[in-house]
Amino acid sequence: MNILHIDCSPRPDSHSRKLSAAIVDKLLEVMPDASISRRDLGAHPLAHAAPDYATTLSSPATLAAPLKGSLDLSETLIHELEAADAIVIGTPMHNLTVPSVLKAWIDQILRAGRTFKSAPVGKVGMLRDRPLFVGIASGGRFSGERGNQPDFLTPYLSAVLGSTGLKSIQFFSVQATAFLDRDQAIVAREKTLTAIDLRPLETIVCPVD
Repeated sequence: MNILHIDCSPRPDSHSRKLSAAIVDKLLEVMPDASISRRDLGAHPLAHAAPDYATTLSSPATLAAPLKGSLDLSETLIHELEAADAIVIGTPMHNLTVPSVLKAWIDQILRAGRTFKSAPVGKVGMLRDRPLFVGIASGGRFSGERGNQPDFLTPYLSAVLGSTGLKSIQFFSVQATAFLDRDQAIVAREKTLTAIDLRPLETIVCPVD
């Protein structure tokens, strides 16, 4: 079994990193023998779409005959998704939505003819669905009675990842991190993870003889 663990924060000790690590620990309770593949977009950000990549994706004709090497990074990232039995993403909320490093990753894995196909109803995902857990850290509040800012992150990720076939998404958040001390952050992290549903993992865990 393989867990793909993606982090997006540029800070090595960030709230979103701690939250995603806590999610991975929860998954390992059910999948103790799982291997973990890391993709650290915060420490090693991807370049934004290069001219050759953009040109290749610009039409069906260029996509059928891609420029040499233009899809290499995209293929690597998609293979990481395909190899995963479960996916964990830790991300901060930047300016009401995803950080640019996560958007750069999305632009590489959302690819016509590879992770989705076009149909009259819109994009139809081509990836196998699998459990996906997203841990969000936000300096302000975007949900609940005290929420005072819009949330363009969770609906965007639901839509864009869902269009690839990844629809089984659970979101967890630690909010108002700008006002939390260390102990309060731990409590907030533990509280949000009480809602985690690990039952989808049971279908991918091999039974014991």
